[in-house]
Amino acid sequence: MQVILMEKVVNLGSLGDVVKVKDGFARNFLIPQGKAKRATPDNLKAFEVRRAELEKAQAEALAKAQERAAKLEGLAVQIAQKAGVDGRLFGSVTNYDIVEVLNKQGHEVDRSQIRMPQGPLKRVGDYPLEVALHSDAVVTITVSVLGES
Repeated sequence: MQVILMEKVVNLGSLGDVVKVKDGFARNFLIPQGKAKRATPDNLKAFEVRRAELEKAQAEALAKAQERAAKLEGLAVQIAQKAGVDGRLFGSVTNYDIVEVLNKQGHEVDRSQIRMPQGPLKRVGDYPLEVALHSDAVVTITVSVLGES
């Protein structure tokens, strides 16, 4: 299925690109989330009419994300969890725990924005994690997991 992207989508394209994607991806993710529309002649014309408005909205969203990213860049967060003698945690530190701490510090972050490539943190130590506030605004924070007996 061919779709017109209404915003930048990572690994797919940017605003206004007409791309071919699998039908299920378009029907179940892109179209319901407002990230794309079917590439029909009517939709192409309507998009060209609204193009400047959409580009302005995307630029504003990027500017806000970069402003928030500047505040988060290099931030160090400490999370205390019960741990055994060998440094392994009883349980784990997930993106939910990290978001909870960031929100207490006054940073607006969603769980889906925390990138944890190795999954939940299960040992005591310092971990550099990425926070994707926008597809073009990704910052690195350090999460220090402290063990408590």
